[in-house]
Amino acid sequence: MRALLRTFAALLGFGALAIAGWYWLADWPVHPGHRVYRLPTGTTMRSFAEQLKRRHVLDFVDPFVALAEIEGWGQALKSGVYRFPDPTTPLEILRMVVDGRVVEYPVTLVPGWTFHQVRVTLGHAPHLRNDVHGLSRAAIRKALHLHASLEGNFFPDTYFYTTDATALSILARAHAREKRLLRSDWQARAPGLPLRTPEQALILASLIERETARAGERRKIAGVFVNRLRLGMMLETDPTVIFGLGKRYHGTLTSADLAFPSPYNTYLHYGLPPTPIGLCSSRALYAALHPAKTKALYFVATGQGGHVFSDTLKAQDREIRKYELHQRQASLHNPRGSRRIRQNHADRQNR
Repeated sequence: MRALLRTFAALLGFGALAIAGWYWLADWPVHPGHRVYRLPTGTTMRSFAEQLKRRHVLDFVDPFVALAEIEGWGQALKSGVYRFPDPTTPLEILRMVVDGRVVEYPVTLVPGWTFHQVRVTLGHAPHLRNDVHGLSRAAIRKALHLHASLEGNFFPDTYFYTTDATALSILARAHAREKRLLRSDWQARAPGLPLRTPEQALILASLIERETARAGERRKIAGVFVNRLRLGMMLETDPTVIFGLGKRYHGTLTSADLAFPSPYNTYLHYGLPPTPIGLCSSRALYAALHPAKTKALYFVATGQGGHVFSDTLKAQDREIRKYELHQRQASLHNPRGSRRIRQNHADRQNR
């Protein structure tokens, strides 16, 4: 009996030493490099350990598998594509594949972008399956269960995805975020706006997004547009003309461009354009639904990123002449580096 007890104690001692040895090895630094490790569906812990050994990350397979079993992770490996820190430890590698911390890639949708720009960007995103390639806009709308235009109906942000995710999945996430934001902001809108639907708010926000990137100007520009809508004036804003021109636009608006018969040309048509003209940030949407209280009906670009606002056409023309004079003077001092300011004012009734 005593001999049996001594044998049992010795086995326990060896087991404890083995476990201690495994945990000591678990924290031993290893160097997986910055390569990716693909674990297809059905990968076992042993086959994963063998992959690590083949790539000279581990010296032995069995201790790694035993460590996974001790931790209760023998069957818990999640498939996917992984990239591990270097250096790291076998235990940390195990935690990552058990938690499913797979490689994620970013793709950014920028405020003001058209759907064409969004589509091109998704088509070039690495490891993203481009399942919208060759699809018509109608087919994409159907796949997304989207009853509105594709323009402006996706929230601009950076989205992270895993290997073999699809372009449609990114679009679906971006549309869901835009839909939630629009619903909540519409419910909290200022009273008395000349906007009948959330979609009209999105259209107005897209104009604001394209007119200025300055935080302090968004609500002022929204105020000008809202004033003009209330008075039944044409919005006469250049970004709508540029959008309607599409590939015909080459960087400078001409008088012929302003007369181009597009449904988006707000120099020819009253009210808002038929759809948004680009992606809208949350700040632009807030401005559209909370415009500044102002008497201004006009604004003109200064050429330095900002605008000057005017209550009357006479004051607007004065500001235009002032900045054209400034531009001519700048041209005399630097004739090769000067460019004419494109007048982004909201009315050209005097042309």
